[in-house]
Amino acid sequence: MIPIIAQGFLGIESFNPPWDVFFLPLFNLLIFLYELPVLDFALAIIVFTIIIRTILAPLFIRQIRSQKEMQRMQPLIREVQRKHKGNRQKVSEETMALYREHGVNPAAGCLPVVLQLPILFALYQALIRASGTVTLSAEQVSSEAFRTLNAAVDITPLAQADTYLAPVSGACNLPEYSQLPQLLPLNCQLITPIKLDAHVDTTVSWLFGLNLAQVDAVFAIPLFGGFALSLLAVIAAILQFVQVKMTSPRPNPEDPTSGMTSTMTYTFPLLTIIWGGIFPSGLILYWIVYTAYLVVQQYLIMGWGNLFPLFGWQPGWAASPETGIASGPRPKRAPAADATTEEPDSTPPRAPASGGSRAGSRPANRRQGGAKRRGRKR
Repeated sequence: MIPIIAQGFLGIESFNPPWDVFFLPLFNLLIFLYELPVLDFALAIIVFTIIIRTILAPLFIRQIRSQKEMQRMQPLIREVQRKHKGNRQKVSEETMALYREHGVNPAAGCLPVVLQLPILFALYQALIRASGTVTLSAEQVSSEAFRTLNAAVDITPLAQADTYLAPVSGACNLPEYSQLPQLLPLNCQLITPIKLDAHVDTTVSWLFGLNLAQVDAVFAIPLFGGFALSLLAVIAAILQFVQVKMTSPRPNPEDPTSGMTSTMTYTFPLLTIIWGGIFPSGLILYWIVYTAYLVVQQYLIMGWGNLFPLFGWQPGWAASPETGIASGPRPKRAPAADATTEEPDSTPPRAPASGGSRAGSRPANRRQGGAKRRGRKR
């Protein structure tokens, strides 16, 4: 039933659930933006990223506000740590109870990354399919399915060994596509109004001829073992570090969640740099725009957060986020009786009388008064 309904969706002729249910709408959106008169493939990815990020914005705003509330709760957390110093289990229990009372999720910073993963996978597939470049193994090239498809559609061999150019148009319902789905013509996956006349041009002139469907070879520094350090990936990693650092609590050995978030602060940027030498540069461009959008959104909601001090540097224009206690429910206070017993301790003592202590001056006054009364009787 799903394939029948999907194949009638504005002319999409090949639809293989469940993956294409999520992938094809994103792929069609990217190609639609690419076909606009003023956009090339790089600008299409940038606009695509802004649209996706804006659609998902409401899902992130609540999490960012929760993270801001957690930062403002730091004085309360430090008080719990001071009260139960040395008892890590008690500190953990009281801290989690405090988070629950204020409706704060300490793992909220993980949500943006988790939600991005499906979109990253779909965009990766979109970049590969848009370029039309297909790499096949020797077994696939020698298979009967490849020979059948090569006779039915236009599969062009490229200069690189075992690399072919998938067709733009052709038969869409051949059973051999189940074995070689990467050779499915592009127009079989696109809605009727945006059918392509030629392959997508993934090379961008204003990025010095960068091919967004391939690993960065323009802004890259070769290192070892064929791995190259992409400067685009470095930019993405810096933005990722800023984004995570803004929402991470300050390092504290007594806080059980502090170690986890500190690890995230440095692990995610490192992974981004590694990805820059593995995945197509168009994916890194998406990551740069997506993370920059998230940094701006976080700044508008929570300021600089805990970004500063940054390696010991605290600029004067970046105020500390701990400007007050969270406005949510407060921890339970001690009974009123305890407060009354402590009240005399907080009252400053009165200065003693000149003739001695206050307690010692009272009998003297009584003796003076008695002498006066005896004098009147006489």
